[in-house]
Amino acid sequence: MNQQLLEQLAPTGVLRVGLNMANFLLITGSTDSGAPDGVSPAMASALAKKLGVEVSLVPFDGPGDVADAVGDDVWDIANIAAEPERAKSITFSPAYCEIQATYLLPPDSSIQSVEEVDATGHRIAVKERAAYQLWLTDHLRNATLVMAPSIDASYELFVEKSLEALAGLRPKLLEQQKLLPGSRLLDASFTAVQQSIGCRPGRPQAAAFIESFVKESISDGLVESLIHDYSVTGRLSVAPVA
Repeated sequence: MNQQLLEQLAPTGVLRVGLNMANFLLITGSTDSGAPDGVSPAMASALAKKLGVEVSLVPFDGPGDVADAVGDDVWDIANIAAEPERAKSITFSPAYCEIQATYLLPPDSSIQSVEEVDATGHRIAVKERAAYQLWLTDHLRNATLVMAPSIDASYELFVEKSLEALAGLRPKLLEQQKLLPGSRLLDASFTAVQQSIGCRPGRPQAAAFIESFVKESISDGLVESLIHDYSVTGRLSVAPVA
């Protein structure tokens, strides 16, 4: 293996992987040893194997925490959603999978489309620092975002404050819809959250290696097989090849 690549991507001799533990579709359980398990850890392990080094999983409570640690020398790659704000300090690969983001509406809502949610006076509950929250911050023109520290807290805020909408990932919103009889989930999505692998900027060989790995993992069926193996088919989709 190219020594310069190893120095850029695994300078300690081990590939340290920052994981977003809040993503319940990519982290679906734990191994017998207690390590995080799911599509994201499996992709990390496959990348480490291709690189020829061992993998060390570094868990974080949320994607914002992973991104914040970019300068702390605790991870070599970050398995989180790519979005413009994070891309200012992290070099992202093309996406390997994606999750639709949409709105849950209360029982008495007259809203029929994603576009109607963005209206003056409408309040949208959302988990702060989620990729879809960052997207909404950049794209909403009239509605107001009401932040919550966690996904469950955003649902509680939505119900307790009688907000006009709850923003989230479609699979989780489907679960939350069952908790609120009469609530509706919009069929359309306002964005798709694309999951990528990031590394520190200024490391061109590392970035090129990760990009090649991601494209190969999509084309050879690895991503699709992991989605099937971890029983998230229909909730997680293979990203289109960049």
